[in-house]
Amino acid sequence: MGKFYLSHCRIMQKNGRVLYLTEKDKLEQFFNIPICNTTVILLAEGTSITQAAARMLAQAGVLFGFCGGGGTPLFDGNSIEFITPQSEYRPPEFVQQWLSFWYIDDYRLQAAIQLQKARIRFIEKIWTTDRELSSNGIKLSSEDLGILNDYYVQTQFAKNVNDLLTIEARFTKNLYRIAAHMLLQRDFIRSREGDSTDLANDFLDHGNYLAYGLAATVLWVLGIPHAFALMHGKTRRGALVFDVADLIKDAVVLPWAFICAREGYSDSDFRHQMIMVFNETKVMDFMFDTVQQICMDNKKFE
Repeated sequence: MGKFYLSHCRIMQKNGRVLYLTEKDKLEQFFNIPICNTTVILLAEGTSITQAAARMLAQAGVLFGFCGGGGTPLFDGNSIEFITPQSEYRPPEFVQQWLSFWYIDDYRLQAAIQLQKARIRFIEKIWTTDRELSSNGIKLSSEDLGILNDYYVQTQFAKNVNDLLTIEARFTKNLYRIAAHMLLQRDFIRSREGDSTDLANDFLDHGNYLAYGLAATVLWVLGIPHAFALMHGKTRRGALVFDVADLIKDAVVLPWAFICAREGYSDSDFRHQMIMVFNETKVMDFMFDTVQQICMDNKKFE
Protein backbone atom coordinates (compact mmCIF):
# COMPACT_ATOMS: atom_id res chain seq x y z
CA MET A 1 0.00 0.00 0.00
CA GLY A 2 1.26 3.48 -0.90
CA LYS A 3 2.32 6.26 1.44
CA PHE A 4 2.65 9.84 0.21
CA TYR A 5 4.56 12.80 1.62
CA LEU A 6 3.55 16.03 -0.13
CA SER A 7 4.70 19.62 0.23
CA HIS A 8 4.02 22.89 -1.60
CA CYS A 9 1.01 21.62 -3.50
CA ARG A 10 -2.78 21.66 -3.53
CA ILE A 11 -4.78 18.43 -3.20
CA MET A 12 -8.09 18.47 -5.06
CA GLN A 13 -10.77 16.34 -6.66
CA LYS A 14 -11.12 16.44 -10.42
CA ASN A 15 -13.13 14.19 -12.73
CA GLY A 16 -13.63 11.57 -10.03
CA ARG A 17 -9.96 11.42 -9.09
CA VAL A 18 -7.82 12.90 -6.31
CA LEU A 19 -4.93 14.91 -7.72
CA TYR A 20 -2.26 17.18 -6.40
CA LEU A 21 -1.31 20.36 -8.20
CA THR A 22 2.18 21.84 -8.22
CA GLU A 23 3.47 25.01 -9.81
CA LYS A 24 6.99 25.46 -11.13
CA ASP A 25 8.12 28.38 -13.25
CA LYS A 26 4.45 29.38 -13.62
CA LEU A 27 3.71 25.94 -15.11
CA GLU A 28 0.91 23.94 -13.45
CA GLN A 29 1.31 20.18 -13.22
CA PHE A 30 -1.29 17.66 -12.04
CA PHE A 31 -0.39 14.26 -10.56
CA ASN A 32 -2.79 11.46 -9.72
CA ILE A 33 -2.97 9.94 -6.22
CA PRO A 34 -4.04 6.26 -6.45
CA ILE A 35 -6.32 6.40 -3.43
CA CYS A 36 -7.40 2.74 -3.63
CA ASN A 37 -3.79 1.70 -3.06
CA THR A 38 -2.86 4.40 -0.56
CA THR A 39 -2.69 4.03 3.23
CA VAL A 40 -1.64 7.46 4.45
CA ILE A 41 -0.82 10.93 3.12
CA LEU A 42 1.35 13.37 5.07
CA LEU A 43 0.82 17.02 4.15
CA ALA A 44 3.84 19.20 4.91
CA GLU A 45 4.47 22.92 4.52
CA GLY A 46 2.73 24.81 1.73
CA THR A 47 -0.13 22.33 1.26
CA SER A 48 -3.89 22.72 1.15
CA ILE A 49 -6.73 20.31 0.49
CA THR A 50 -10.26 20.82 -0.80
CA GLN A 51 -13.35 19.47 0.92
CA ALA A 52 -14.19 17.33 -2.12
CA ALA A 53 -10.74 15.71 -2.02
CA ALA A 54 -11.04 15.10 1.74
CA ARG A 55 -14.40 13.41 1.18
CA MET A 56 -13.00 11.08 -1.49
CA LEU A 57 -10.01 10.17 0.71
CA ALA A 58 -12.36 9.38 3.59
CA GLN A 59 -14.52 7.19 1.37
CA ALA A 60 -11.42 5.26 0.29
CA GLY A 61 -10.25 4.87 3.92
CA VAL A 62 -7.09 6.93 3.43
CA LEU A 63 -5.58 8.59 6.50
CA PHE A 64 -4.22 12.06 5.96
CA GLY A 65 -2.56 14.42 8.38
CA PHE A 66 -0.50 17.59 8.63
CA CYS A 67 3.16 17.56 9.56
CA GLY A 68 6.37 19.56 9.49
CA GLY A 69 9.15 19.25 6.94
CA GLY A 70 10.55 15.76 6.51
CA GLY A 71 7.37 14.16 7.85
CA THR A 72 7.84 15.16 11.47
CA PRO A 73 6.53 16.38 13.84
CA LEU A 74 2.82 15.78 13.47
CA PHE A 75 0.81 18.89 14.19
CA ASP A 76 -1.71 18.41 16.95
CA GLY A 77 -5.28 19.69 16.92
CA ASN A 78 -7.64 18.15 19.44
CA SER A 79 -5.07 15.47 20.32
CA ILE A 80 -5.65 14.00 16.84
CA GLU A 81 -2.93 14.34 14.26
CA PHE A 82 -4.66 12.55 11.40
CA ILE A 83 -8.05 13.18 9.84
CA THR A 84 -9.57 9.72 10.25
CA PRO A 85 -12.35 8.50 7.95
CA GLN A 86 -15.58 8.11 9.89
CA SER A 87 -16.60 5.04 7.88
CA GLU A 88 -13.22 3.35 8.00
CA TYR A 89 -12.73 -0.37 7.49
CA ARG A 90 -9.05 -0.63 8.23
CA PRO A 91 -8.19 -3.98 9.85
CA PRO A 92 -8.35 -3.62 13.67
CA GLU A 93 -6.00 -6.57 14.25
CA PHE A 94 -3.15 -4.61 15.82
CA VAL A 95 -5.19 -2.72 18.40
CA GLN A 96 -7.06 -5.94 19.26
CA GLN A 97 -3.81 -7.84 19.69
CA TRP A 98 -2.31 -5.00 21.75
CA LEU A 99 -5.30 -4.76 24.08
CA SER A 100 -5.52 -8.54 24.46
CA PHE A 101 -2.38 -8.47 26.66
CA TRP A 102 -2.20 -4.85 27.83
CA TYR A 103 -4.57 -5.14 30.82
CA ILE A 104 -2.54 -7.92 32.50
CA ASP A 105 0.54 -6.61 34.34
CA ASP A 106 2.76 -9.64 33.66
CA TYR A 107 1.92 -9.69 29.96
CA ARG A 108 2.46 -5.94 29.64
CA LEU A 109 5.84 -6.33 31.37
CA GLN A 110 6.89 -9.01 28.88
CA ALA A 111 5.96 -6.71 25.99
CA ALA A 112 7.96 -3.88 27.60
CA ILE A 113 10.98 -6.18 27.94
CA GLN A 114 10.63 -7.18 24.29
CA LEU A 115 10.58 -3.49 23.34
CA GLN A 116 13.76 -2.83 25.32
CA LYS A 117 15.52 -5.83 23.78
CA ALA A 118 14.69 -4.54 20.30
CA ARG A 119 16.00 -1.13 21.34
CA ILE A 120 19.34 -2.50 22.56
CA ARG A 121 19.88 -4.62 19.46
CA PHE A 122 19.16 -1.62 17.24
CA ILE A 123 21.74 0.46 19.14
CA GLU A 124 24.28 -2.31 18.69
CA LYS A 125 23.49 -2.65 15.00
CA ILE A 126 23.67 1.07 14.19
CA TRP A 127 26.68 1.85 16.37
CA THR A 128 28.76 -1.04 15.00
CA THR A 129 27.83 -0.97 11.30
CA ASP A 130 27.06 2.64 10.36
CA ARG A 131 30.03 4.02 8.43
CA GLU A 132 29.14 7.67 9.04
CA LEU A 133 29.06 7.14 12.81
CA SER A 134 32.31 5.22 12.66
CA SER A 135 34.04 7.98 10.69
CA ASN A 136 32.80 10.51 13.26
CA GLY A 137 34.19 8.64 16.26
CA ILE A 138 31.73 5.93 17.31
CA LYS A 139 33.85 2.86 18.06
CA LEU A 140 32.51 0.47 20.69
CA SER A 141 35.08 -1.30 22.84
CA SER A 142 34.53 -4.76 24.30
CA GLU A 143 33.66 -3.03 27.58
CA ASP A 144 31.05 -0.88 25.83
CA LEU A 145 29.54 -3.94 24.16
CA GLY A 146 29.48 -5.60 27.57
CA ILE A 147 27.32 -2.76 28.93
CA LEU A 148 24.86 -3.26 26.08
CA ASN A 149 24.73 -7.00 26.67
CA ASP A 150 24.40 -6.57 30.44
CA TYR A 151 21.33 -4.40 29.96
CA TYR A 152 19.87 -6.93 27.53
CA VAL A 153 20.28 -9.67 30.16
CA GLN A 154 19.12 -7.56 33.10
CA THR A 155 15.82 -6.73 31.43
CA GLN A 156 14.84 -10.40 31.61
CA PHE A 157 14.98 -10.32 35.42
CA ALA A 158 12.82 -7.22 35.89
CA LYS A 159 10.03 -8.03 38.34
CA ASN A 160 7.73 -5.19 37.26
CA VAL A 161 7.69 -2.08 35.09
CA ASN A 162 9.15 0.13 37.84
CA ASP A 163 12.05 -2.29 38.18
CA LEU A 164 12.55 -2.18 34.41
CA LEU A 165 12.50 1.63 34.45
CA THR A 166 15.21 1.66 37.14
CA ILE A 167 17.42 -0.68 35.11
CA GLU A 168 16.75 1.41 31.99
CA ALA A 169 17.73 4.64 33.77
CA ARG A 170 21.11 3.19 34.79
CA PHE A 171 21.71 1.93 31.26
CA THR A 172 20.82 5.28 29.67
CA LYS A 173 23.20 7.10 32.01
CA ASN A 174 26.01 4.74 30.95
CA LEU A 175 25.13 5.21 27.29
CA TYR A 176 25.33 9.00 27.55
CA ARG A 177 28.70 8.65 29.26
CA ILE A 178 30.05 6.37 26.52
CA ALA A 179 28.81 8.61 23.69
CA ALA A 180 30.01 11.83 25.34
CA HIS A 181 33.54 10.51 25.86
CA MET A 182 33.75 9.26 22.27
CA LEU A 183 32.17 12.23 20.52
CA LEU A 184 32.48 15.26 22.80
CA GLN A 185 35.68 14.24 24.61
CA ARG A 186 34.18 15.33 27.92
CA ASP A 187 31.60 14.49 30.57
CA PHE A 188 27.99 15.34 29.79
CA ILE A 189 24.99 16.19 31.95
CA ARG A 190 21.56 15.71 30.41
CA SER A 191 19.28 18.61 31.27
CA ARG A 192 15.55 18.26 31.66
CA GLU A 193 13.71 18.56 28.37
CA GLY A 194 13.00 22.23 27.70
CA ASP A 195 15.71 23.40 30.16
CA SER A 196 18.67 23.03 27.83
CA THR A 197 21.97 24.55 28.87
CA ASP A 198 24.15 23.80 25.82
CA LEU A 199 24.00 22.91 22.12
CA ALA A 200 24.17 19.15 22.70
CA ASN A 201 21.12 19.28 24.95
CA ASP A 202 19.36 21.54 22.44
CA PHE A 203 19.90 18.99 19.69
CA LEU A 204 18.84 16.09 21.90
CA ASP A 205 15.56 17.87 22.63
CA HIS A 206 15.07 18.67 18.95
CA GLY A 207 15.96 15.17 17.75
CA ASN A 208 13.76 13.50 20.35
CA TYR A 209 10.87 15.72 19.24
CA LEU A 210 11.36 14.48 15.68
CA ALA A 211 11.43 10.88 16.93
CA TYR A 212 8.15 11.43 18.78
CA GLY A 213 6.58 12.56 15.51
CA LEU A 214 7.68 9.37 13.74
CA ALA A 215 6.46 7.20 16.61
CA ALA A 216 3.07 8.94 16.61
CA THR A 217 2.76 8.26 12.87
CA VAL A 218 3.55 4.56 13.34
CA LEU A 219 0.97 4.11 16.10
CA TRP A 220 -1.74 6.05 14.31
CA VAL A 221 -1.31 4.11 11.07
CA LEU A 222 -1.50 0.82 13.02
CA GLY A 223 -4.54 2.11 14.93
CA ILE A 224 -3.07 1.67 18.43
CA PRO A 225 -4.14 4.44 20.85
CA HIS A 226 -1.28 6.40 22.39
CA ALA A 227 -2.66 5.95 25.91
CA PHE A 228 -1.86 2.22 26.12
CA ALA A 229 1.79 2.61 27.08
CA LEU A 230 4.14 -0.15 28.20
CA MET A 231 6.59 1.74 30.41
CA HIS A 232 5.98 5.49 30.50
CA GLY A 233 2.93 7.44 31.33
CA LYS A 234 0.97 6.69 34.45
CA THR A 235 -0.09 10.33 34.16
CA ARG A 236 0.60 11.08 30.47
CA ARG A 237 -2.09 10.02 28.04
CA GLY A 238 0.13 9.84 24.97
CA ALA A 239 2.96 7.92 26.61
CA LEU A 240 3.10 5.02 24.14
CA VAL A 241 4.63 7.55 21.73
CA PHE A 242 7.56 7.90 24.14
CA ASP A 243 7.94 4.12 24.45
CA VAL A 244 8.10 3.61 20.69
CA ALA A 245 10.39 6.61 20.16
CA ASP A 246 12.84 5.04 22.63
CA LEU A 247 13.48 2.37 20.01
CA ILE A 248 15.49 4.84 17.93
CA LYS A 249 16.46 7.78 20.16
CA ASP A 250 19.67 6.30 21.58
CA ALA A 251 20.72 4.54 18.40
CA VAL A 252 20.31 7.54 16.09
CA VAL A 253 19.40 10.81 17.82
CA LEU A 254 21.97 10.59 20.63
CA PRO A 255 25.15 10.20 18.55
CA TRP A 256 24.11 12.70 15.89
CA ALA A 257 23.10 15.30 18.49
CA PHE A 258 26.61 15.07 19.93
CA ILE A 259 28.32 15.07 16.51
CA CYS A 260 26.35 18.08 15.27
CA ALA A 261 26.95 19.96 18.54
CA ARG A 262 30.68 19.29 18.24
CA GLU A 263 30.67 20.60 14.68
CA GLY A 264 28.62 23.70 15.59
CA TYR A 265 25.61 22.98 13.38
CA SER A 266 22.70 25.39 13.25
CA ASP A 267 19.28 24.19 14.38
CA SER A 268 18.01 23.94 10.79
CA ASP A 269 21.14 22.07 9.66
CA PHE A 270 20.70 19.59 12.51
CA ARG A 271 17.07 19.01 11.54
CA HIS A 272 18.08 18.38 7.92
CA GLN A 273 20.79 15.97 9.05
CA MET A 274 18.42 14.03 11.30
CA ILE A 275 15.76 13.63 8.62
CA MET A 276 18.41 12.35 6.22
CA VAL A 277 19.73 9.90 8.84
CA PHE A 278 16.21 8.71 9.66
CA ASN A 279 15.73 7.84 5.99
CA GLU A 280 19.11 6.17 5.61
CA THR A 281 18.74 4.01 8.72
CA LYS A 282 15.08 3.19 7.95
CA VAL A 283 13.99 3.93 11.50
CA MET A 284 10.30 4.07 10.65
CA ASP A 285 10.41 0.61 9.07
CA PHE A 286 12.12 -0.64 12.22
CA MET A 287 9.45 0.89 14.47
CA PHE A 288 6.64 -0.55 12.35
CA ASP A 289 8.23 -4.01 12.37
CA THR A 290 8.88 -3.96 16.12
CA VAL A 291 5.41 -2.84 17.17
CA GLN A 292 3.78 -5.36 14.83
CA GLN A 293 6.04 -8.11 16.16
CA ILE A 294 5.11 -7.26 19.76
CA CYS A 295 1.44 -7.49 18.78
CA MET A 296 1.96 -10.89 17.17
CA ASP A 297 4.15 -12.37 19.91
CA ASN A 298 1.98 -11.28 22.84
CA LYS A 299 -1.56 -11.63 21.52
CA LYS A 300 -3.83 -13.74 23.70
CA PHE A 301 -6.41 -14.78 21.12
CA GLU A 302 -6.62 -15.56 17.43
